[in-house]
Parts: sequence; structure tokens; C-alpha cells
Amino acid sequence: MKALTWHGTHDVRVDNVPDPTIQEPRDAIIKVTATAICGSDLHLYNGLMAGMQPGDVLGHEFMGEVVETGSAITNLKKGDRVVVPFTISCGHCFFCDRRLYSLCEESNPNADQAAEVMGHSPAALFGYSHLLGGMPGGQAEYVRVPYADVGPLKIESELPDEKLLFLSDIYPTGYMAAENAHITPGDTVAIWGAGPVGQFTAHSAWMRGAGRVIMIDRREERLELARRKSRVETLNFEQEDPYQRLMEMTRGYGPDSCIDAVGAEAHGAGDPEYQQRDADSSEPNRPGVLNEMIRACRKAGTLSLPGVYTDQVDGVLISGLMNKSLSVHSGQTHMQGYMPSLFETIEQGQIDPSFIVTHRYGLSKAADAYAQFNAKTDGCIKVVMTPD
Repeated sequence: MKALTWHGTHDVRVDNVPDPTIQEPRDAIIKVTATAICGSDLHLYNGLMAGMQPGDVLGHEFMGEVVETGSAITNLKKGDRVVVPFTISCGHCFFCDRRLYSLCEESNPNADQAAEVMGHSPAALFGYSHLLGGMPGGQAEYVRVPYADVGPLKIESELPDEKLLFLSDIYPTGYMAAENAHITPGDTVAIWGAGPVGQFTAHSAWMRGAGRVIMIDRREERLELARRKSRVETLNFEQEDPYQRLMEMTRGYGPDSCIDAVGAEAHGAGDPEYQQRDADSSEPNRPGVLNEMIRACRKAGTLSLPGVYTDQVDGVLISGLMNKSLSVHSGQTHMQGYMPSLFETIEQGQIDPSFIVTHRYGLSKAADAYAQFNAKTDGCIKVVMTPD
């Protein structure tokens, strides 16, 4: 089959690789009908994530059709349409029993390696480094899905793929980010990053009762989309200082909640369009957004971190975090706990996630799609790929 494989920094290729097969009774094989490039895929593309090996199949946002199931699978059958969460979870360990699916203790076969780096292994992820399982991803014609009795969401609806695909990651990720922000009715919420996760975080903040949502970025096409589709106020950090402007907008208190929808590459070495470098230019994980959030957030407010970091971050304003009595909530998304209810919001017309799609490619042009998404040329905000 054709699949997009990683061969090094800025080197991804569509190769012919072996078709996946059933390996365990709880497996399913999915024929991919749509897949997307996630902003966190760029951490791999830009060489910021340890544990990658040449030939690894990329991609963790995908959906498709069941073509084969293992002997233990009773919830799915051949021909079923499914959205697959990016986290792989067993459903029955200590953490899965508590609905903390992204912390699954059973799904990562390389948990010991991950624990050496992180202190404890999270769940395995599709297409995201051997530290997180080395599981072949969904930017391919077919993919093996472990624990298919727990992960995939069966779709019995005629809604098109582009309305449903983002249930695989960025819509639930944005929703959990808003939930982690502990928004109460009428709160002011500030979101750093107007990319796809930031946009879905804004929609989710409104769903959770925010009274005001402010989004900070520097790309005008993303800010325009945020104003038009996410109904937020915007700040361009290259034109005005976010801290000063947020103080003016909130009578000197600051936002009640601040959300980092950027992560490791904020103004950092992995961003090919950002030319400014500071003395710490060799460090891809930068504290700029974290420190802006700490400075700007209202005292006793909440910081939410859905943005992916790949290593330690030096220079965090820890004194402000402590002295302002700020709370911090973070984590990979507990996907299986959010997908069914968020699917209902799509069915009911509360949100049409396809608004985020700006570019479409066939799988054979995936390397071009990555290059364009990374460079953010031609207003590229979100790429969807389909089989050729």
C-alpha cells in the first residue's frame, strides 16, 4: 500500500509499504478515506521529537471504513464507517477505568523508554515516535487499529468526512482545553494560537459559557478566520503587546483563563517563517507563550495547556505562577470520553468543523502538503488528504 513515511527532518516520502494485518484479537484494519496533517506532525517534520526512525508511517488524524476485524471485536463489522482517535487506549487499566484514556498503561509497548524521558508513559499514539509506541499512522491507504473495541467511533450518519474527521483529534482537543480552563459563565478567555486547535478551543469556550474570547496570533489569515468563524476578538502580537492590550481590555485584571494552543514551536527554531532568534536559539521548546500567559492571567486564574511540548522548557516564570495563585491543567486529550458527545454537536448543527479546511491533497502529494503546511504559504491553515 501507499503510505507517507518519515526519513528525517523535512524529508517525508510516499512509499510502498506492507499492508497491515490483524495481529491481536482486538485489532481492526481500516481503509482510510480521509486523513489530515496536524500541527503536532510538524514537530516530527521539523526534527523536534525523539524516537523517530526512517520509514515510520505518519499521521494520527484519520477516519475510514472497516475492512477486517479480529476475533474479539463484536462492536464493529466490515463496511462500518469509523473515526479513529489519535490515542490508543485499552479501556480497562487503572487510568482507562477513570476515563483518563490518554494515560493508558497498556497500549504503549515502549513504555519503559517513554518513562525514562517523561517519568511515566502516556498512551501510545498513532504515527508519533517509538517513544509513544511506534504505531504506524493513518496517512496511508490502510491502518491497523489496536483495541478497536474501545477506540473507533462508529458513524451511522450521512455527514461527509470533512465534518467528522476532526473528531479524531483537534475538536476534542480544543474542547478538553476549554474544559481544563475551568470556564464559568461570563468569563474572559484568552487563547494563544489561532491555528486549528485554537479555533476549536474558541468554539468550545463559547459552548462552555465564556462571555468573551480573545485570540492572539500574528498570521492575518488565521486571525481573520478566527474573527469570521470563531467569533472572537483578536490581537496581532507583532503589532501590539499582548500583555498591555489584555490589561486594557480587562480593566487591569487580565483574562480569567489563558490557553496555550501553540506548544513547542512558539516563535521557535521549528517555525520556518519566523526569523527572530534569541540567545536560546538552539532550544526548540520555548517559554514565551507560557510566560505571557502567567503574566497576563488574572490572579487565581487558570492556565490550560493543550499545546504539545517535546522536552523540558527553561526560563519559565515560576515566581509569577506561584505568587498569583494560578492553576495549571494540561494533557493529551482523553479522546474516547469526548468523541460521542461532540459527534452529537455536529449532528445537531451546533458546529461544522469543516470550516477549518483550507487545502486538499491526494495522498500521493503528501510531501508537498507537508511543505506547504509547514511554510504556511497560500493561507494554509489545515490540510486534508484523501486516497488518489
